[in-house]
Amino acid sequence: MIKRVIILIGLLVITGTYTQAAIATEQEVRKTIIDGNAYIKKHLKGLEDTYSSKGAMEFWSSGGLIQKVKADGRPEEYISFNIDVKHIQVTILVPDKVALAHYYSEGSMAPKGSPAVSNYRTRVSQIYTKERGKWKIRSSHWSPIAGGSGTSQTAVVE
Repeated sequence: MIKRVIILIGLLVITGTYTQAAIATEQEVRKTIIDGNAYIKKHLKGLEDTYSSKGAMEFWSSGGLIQKVKADGRPEEYISFNIDVKHIQVTILVPDKVALAHYYSEGSMAPKGSPAVSNYRTRVSQIYTKERGKWKIRSSHWSPIAGGSGTSQTAVVE
């Protein structure tokens, strides 16, 4: 009987620790997405150091083939950027290590060197990994919502 009580207490402690780590992971990933979007709105360029040190694989909202993005990311610059992220849902795969985020990205933008997109509406799925205490993008998939547009970007320019 004492053994069972000890095991039960141990399981409760482990479950509580897992739950706290999962809540923290969800909050951190959500904040990473929101802060990155706010940075682009303010500075009209992508935040540096957002991709995994291993780079990322991505499907873009413009369609086309899978893109391999290097660790230094994509050189994003905009003439205007009025995109909002909405309804962020985070699925914890490994607390404090790996998470999957789903959300919507909606608004308008005018990337430098590409046509403006006045009705940008996409569904986003991204895998984040934690590296050196920060959440980094490891994989992304953007797909246009019916009636909306994706970007006009087709490849990483090296």
